[in-house]
Amino acid sequence: MRFETLCLHADGNKKDEWGTLTQAVCQTSTFVHKGVGDPSEYSYSRLSNPTRAHLENTVAALEGGVAAYAFTSGMAAVTTVMKLFGAGAHIIASEDLYGGSLRLFRNVNSREGMTFDFIDTGDLKRVESLIKPQTKALYIETPGNPLMSVSDIAALSAVAKRNNLLLIVDNTFLTPYFQRPISLGADIVIHSGTKYLGGHNDALAGFAVVNSKELAERLGYYYKTVGACLAPWECFLIERGIKTLPLRMDRINYNAKEIAAWLRGKKQVKKVYYVGFEDHAGYSVSKKQSTGFGGMISFEVESKQLAEHILKNVKVFQYAESLGGVESLITYPMLQTHADVPKEERERRGINDGFLRISVGIENVKDLIEDLERVFEE
Repeated sequence: MRFETLCLHADGNKKDEWGTLTQAVCQTSTFVHKGVGDPSEYSYSRLSNPTRAHLENTVAALEGGVAAYAFTSGMAAVTTVMKLFGAGAHIIASEDLYGGSLRLFRNVNSREGMTFDFIDTGDLKRVESLIKPQTKALYIETPGNPLMSVSDIAALSAVAKRNNLLLIVDNTFLTPYFQRPISLGADIVIHSGTKYLGGHNDALAGFAVVNSKELAERLGYYYKTVGACLAPWECFLIERGIKTLPLRMDRINYNAKEIAAWLRGKKQVKKVYYVGFEDHAGYSVSKKQSTGFGGMISFEVESKQLAEHILKNVKVFQYAESLGGVESLITYPMLQTHADVPKEERERRGINDGFLRISVGIENVKDLIEDLERVFEE
């Protein structure tokens, strides 16, 4: 089946005894055994649940993975994946990462004895120069958050395989509709399902998709032991969102291209970070490994005062921290997503008091541009 059809029928047209068209919400913590030594397919919802299994099978199919695990949030997924490594493990990670991932790696995993190097993972020579006997994985987010840097997944997979490393890719920004890291050689794909997969800003979720039975068994053990599994109702909401993923992403992709071009023409805007510009450093790699540029744009305005004015006065855009929903959002990374990153590091990378990030939604693009035009000119 093609992707659009998989979003609705990836797990088959399974019907319960009532013939419900949508997957029923199996709101139970436990299941009755058929008899002694004759367990049911399900026993306890922390281990597995029919509603969650349906969602996991769908996400695994969309990413082309062997298995998927649904978590209570994206950070729960990342935290559990990191259980695959122990004290002494060394990870090479993108420096252009979601602030929550950086916080986990630096303030939690590091205290547990792991070490990290945060670099531009688009620089393959730099990546290879940092590999040592203790290195266990490459962890990348592409496009990066919030500077939209691009890493070559296939090239990094080749590096990982030569050195017996795992390649972990956060695919939240592009989703499997625009980018399928496992087909490019990734071992594990991570999503904040809260974002584009759910798409409606009404449910928290996270996913980890693996490319082999061996990894499925290892990660599955930590999944059931840590217990951060997604509840049935949230599974239902995320599944509902996935059904319209291609439609939403096409509209978002179109809107973002128009808005990015408009922003570039504003004299008050010093720089626009958008992968879809042909002069973006990662454009050619992005064209090779993805079929769209997504809906994320960052830009720097000429002053802190203008940034704050924009945040306070937009009407169609909403000043909020998340991304990936049908509503367009605008975020102030230095105070929100990357507030825990040391100021010196933030500013070195360009995340300053004039730096804003927008998640483009599905509204009419003319209304979005007019909203920005109004606040720029006030």
